Amino acid sequence: MNTDTFKFEYPRVLSIAGSDSGGGAGIQADLKTFAALGCYGMTAITALTAQNTCGVRAIHGVPPQMLRDQIDAVMEDIGVDAIKIGMLHSPEIVRTVAEAIDRHALKNVVFDPVMVATSGAVLIDQDAVDVLVRELFPTVAVITPNLDEAALLVRRPLKSAEDMEQAALTLLAQDARAVLLKGGHLPGETVIDLLMTKAGDRLWMKAPRIHSANTHGTGCTLSSAMAAHLALGASLVEAVQRARDFVRGALQAGSQVRTGKGSGPLNHGHAPVAMRMNRLASV
Repeated sequence: MNTDTFKFEYPRVLSIAGSDSGGGAGIQADLKTFAALGCYGMTAITALTAQNTCGVRAIHGVPPQMLRDQIDAVMEDIGVDAIKIGMLHSPEIVRTVAEAIDRHALKNVVFDPVMVATSGAVLIDQDAVDVLVRELFPTVAVITPNLDEAALLVRRPLKSAEDMEQAALTLLAQDARAVLLKGGHLPGETVIDLLMTKAGDRLWMKAPRIHSANTHGTGCTLSSAMAAHLALGASLVEAVQRARDFVRGALQAGSQVRTGKGSGPLNHGHAPVAMRMNRLASV
């Protein structure tokens, strides 16, 4: 093959996450988001779930060696510009991902610590939580817990903006480099999110609440949109802001659509863009 003819490459984003058979969250939501934002998406599946809009019926974990092989296969051939990490259900899977980040010197890693589904189902072994904090937090660029997930991580309820700020400080003290704490579960007509970094950034973001029964996969979509924008060259602050705009558009566009009998998906295709192409550095 004459490689001299190749002058461009797509922005490449890898999702390391669980599969959602209902298509609204997990790797399915991630791939839809990558495509909508003009990136080339790839996957390393951590677990299979049997679920729909009403809830999770079963979870079947992928063996660690199979997960390791998926990541290595992608890295050794295609490569990545950013990574989104989602559902990691066991300590062994967490360690496998942490080792892969170190082995391949991976950058622009967004970690959405998926612990509780929209339906309320717990998606992670309790033993895995301490391993998450100890082995994964220091290796990723940003973590994106919602209030329920952050409450599990800091081991106290979060019921106000003040609680959010203290939780973010606690997570930074647990060696997270940056925290996007999502406050959508707080009551009220204004949604508040907080981005805090060890570098000293502290950004409160507020927006009117979008009322919709279709919120399944919101967190997956936000974190994958952040990874996509990092792959496109945005700073962390820019990636967060642009990802929030994408999610809000997807929520609004999907609010009047019925998919299933429970919490339906967002409209990931509300504003698709063409696949981007980056000029190869060697050309």
